[in-house]
Amino acid sequence: MAYGIGIDTGGTYTDAVVYDFDTRRVLAKGKSPTTRHDLAVGIGRALDTLPGALLKQAGVVALSTTLATNACVEGKGGRARLVMMGSTRETLKWIGADKKYGLKEDDVLCLDTRGSFDGTVVDHPDWDRVMAENDAFLREAEALGVVELYAMQNGGVCEEKARAALKARYGVPLVTAGELVSGLNIMERGATALLNARLLPVIEQFIRAVARALNERGLGALRVVVRSDGSLMTEELARSRPVETILSGPAASVMGSRALAGCDSALIVDMGGTTTDISILRGGAPQMSGGIRIGGWRTQIRGVFTSTFGLGGDTRVLISDRKLALDVRRVEPLCVAADRWPQVREALAALLEQTRPHTRPLHEFLYLIREPDRPERFTEAERRVIDALRDSPQSIGGGALNIYNLDSERLEREGVVMRCGLTPTDIMHIRGDYARFDAEASRLAARCMLRALPDLSDAPEGMAELCDRVYGLVRRRLFENIARVFIESSYPDVCAEGLDSQMKALIARKWERRGEPEDDGFFSLKLDVRAALVGIGAPIHLFLPEVAEALGARCVIPEHSDVANAVGAVAADFSARASVELRAGFAADGTFSYSVHAADRMERYADYGEALSAAREAAKRLAVGEARRRGALGELSVDVHVDAHRGRDRYGADVDLGTTVTAVASGRVKG
Repeated sequence: MAYGIGIDTGGTYTDAVVYDFDTRRVLAKGKSPTTRHDLAVGIGRALDTLPGALLKQAGVVALSTTLATNACVEGKGGRARLVMMGSTRETLKWIGADKKYGLKEDDVLCLDTRGSFDGTVVDHPDWDRVMAENDAFLREAEALGVVELYAMQNGGVCEEKARAALKARYGVPLVTAGELVSGLNIMERGATALLNARLLPVIEQFIRAVARALNERGLGALRVVVRSDGSLMTEELARSRPVETILSGPAASVMGSRALAGCDSALIVDMGGTTTDISILRGGAPQMSGGIRIGGWRTQIRGVFTSTFGLGGDTRVLISDRKLALDVRRVEPLCVAADRWPQVREALAALLEQTRPHTRPLHEFLYLIREPDRPERFTEAERRVIDALRDSPQSIGGGALNIYNLDSERLEREGVVMRCGLTPTDIMHIRGDYARFDAEASRLAARCMLRALPDLSDAPEGMAELCDRVYGLVRRRLFENIARVFIESSYPDVCAEGLDSQMKALIARKWERRGEPEDDGFFSLKLDVRAALVGIGAPIHLFLPEVAEALGARCVIPEHSDVANAVGAVAADFSARASVELRAGFAADGTFSYSVHAADRMERYADYGEALSAAREAAKRLAVGEARRRGALGELSVDVHVDAHRGRDRYGADVDLGTTVTAVASGRVKG
């Protein structure tokens, strides 16, 4: 028997499973709310829902998380600096590196080195002089990144010398761009290295929390982490390469869906508390993005394709233009808040005793998540909100908060204050589809909304209609985004800038007219969906089947879909990819040769066959070496692909544009 534990720490819940590697079955599962103030608490509680005897038999613990994802979106992380060799500050300004790549001027030290494009001329900075002139800038950093313009042509020799000099002087964590990525664009390489440095404390906090929760329960199994491409790496490597985890959660959902549903071609719809992620399986493999773009950062990290939009169990339900609507932001469901603070339910009951409805959401509450690190940054009105919430949650309709001068937007955005409101999770409690928290609080809040809606009454039939409308809004948003992803992924050239307003209107009309006859004898616009829709996440079974029917697609809600991310973490494999470039050209001495450019060296050959053989061996060596660094043990399978780039000049003659040799080494995780 070989068992593994899968743990997924999401924004709302932490899930845990025990997985049998031999039978590929889930033996036990559980979940607990994520405790953001101390992640170890939520992780430990999720583990405590599982049988202790099974936990003790596990040989590996696989982890996935959205913490790095959230940090990128929210602009959080440690103090980091980037040393960029081969560019200038003027170049960064000219190309708009701040907005385009995430490279803020204050975080980058540019050194105008003059190496050659082919890698034959290397210009090493005088590191003693560089550090003397920029000591204050470098000492401010908690971590450093280093990038060189022509590193992929000369084996990254300047990056390696920079590492030796800067590590010896400052002793902070440092990762070179060459350790992380292999593309040519120095700005993307630099953004990847800088973002990696910023994320070091984020992943460190997560790994320490996991270690504490496991150690407290006497679990000493090997720990691995899901990368953005759905493969695994050791916990130790994740500590130094957190940028590779920025899509860890979405990648785990894809791998879990593949393991649970057994579909080769599918659109995977993962509905969580805050957002819904859509990913694609083609031919049994996840569709990948060339380089992850997230939170203003433009990286070269390869990751699963994911389209994310605001829709989840905790999405805010509000009244807009006297109609029900869905916000895109997350609020805490009132049923959850009342379960923690019974006075929330009492305040809602008191609010219903008022005879007149109000245009503002009086049924919503605010509570204090944490004291701000720098209170002086906030306005006097914002500080008054903090003072009012210090002891307990307060109703927006109560006396402690000034409803007409409530300045809480920035406090909510920065995670100081949380809003509680009516959500799809509350509607699930009212209908009996979910019954974990205080359903009475949900009913009281819904009645407050009914009184503000002109076409519904505060009566059982009005309550039923309100619930139907909220479910309908969730399904509509799902339908529109699933249709959008199908169209954009099928016609990427046409939809490079996204769908226009007319196409979005047509998709919306298709939803509105679902169930009506498709063909009127003249023209009919049909969405011909052949891939399956695989739904994962606790609430997805309530919404996806009707959406799939409207699309004419097969709907699959696999068993254990509510913990698919945790399953994906432990069912993933080790895999590493490496590419080597082969180019023909003249050397500085005028001789013709073939150059092989690997990440760690550059070599020349007189014969193409010899050069190609060397490129294949170099790609295999690098892929296997990287797989071993990520933690792969035992026998590895290695696939090598050769892509010769050819073209023609204006006279029709054949032109050699170079050859790319790519190797992929993979191996199974062992329990």
